[in-house]
Amino acid sequence: MGQALLDAASERIDLEVVAALVRAGNSPADAGFRSTHIPCLATTLSPEANAQVLVDFSGAAGFDSAMELALRHKLALVSGSTGLSEQQSASLQAASERVPVLWAANFSLGVAVLAHVAAQASRLLPDWDCEIFEAHHRNKQDAPSGTALMLGERVRESRGANESLLSLDRNGLRPSQGIGFSVMRAGDIIGEHEVHLVGAGERIELVHRAMDRRLFARGALVAARWLCGREPGRYTLEAVLGL
Repeated sequence: MGQALLDAASERIDLEVVAALVRAGNSPADAGFRSTHIPCLATTLSPEANAQVLVDFSGAAGFDSAMELALRHKLALVSGSTGLSEQQSASLQAASERVPVLWAANFSLGVAVLAHVAAQASRLLPDWDCEIFEAHHRNKQDAPSGTALMLGERVRESRGANESLLSLDRNGLRPSQGIGFSVMRAGDIIGEHEVHLVGAGERIELVHRAMDRRLFARGALVAARWLCGREPGRYTLEAVLGL
């Protein structure tokens, strides 16, 4: 993702990369950076860099250092690090009281729109069954995906507390209420998510397919540009899109 962010940033005239941060003890080559003209640091950032926003995809292992850096330099923080602990999630919320923060499990702008539309449709059709299908590459370890669970949570919130997320391992008849999930792991699928709303004699299918991994970097940079200059607080990708 670091290299994808650098590549995507080079396509924009409204953003300037002032530093690419790597973990202490790593070289630029270890981090996979091909660009040699961008400063590659460890966990320090010169005040002269005039940075305004930190984009973090370092994962749970690097998240604490990234957040500490953002707080120390009063940078807006855009993070796509997943697998965060409860303590890290709580720290993220606390950080939003001091700097603007935007965290998302998926920085696809299309997925953000899918979540919004799915929530609106589910609210209008509260009695229709909702089933969410997702497909990813064969090496993905979690199932359902974090994005699928996010979609299910958005549907649940739109319908009220009585709706629940059904277990992936189901037997017997479908409950009268609840949001179901199904999963495929195969090949090199980047990511596909479908929300099915099924009523008597009719069905609505909402589908998003990722065809290029660089879309996540482009979405994160859209969020980074939007977050610059905002007041401290917790923001969402939907807010970036004005949804």
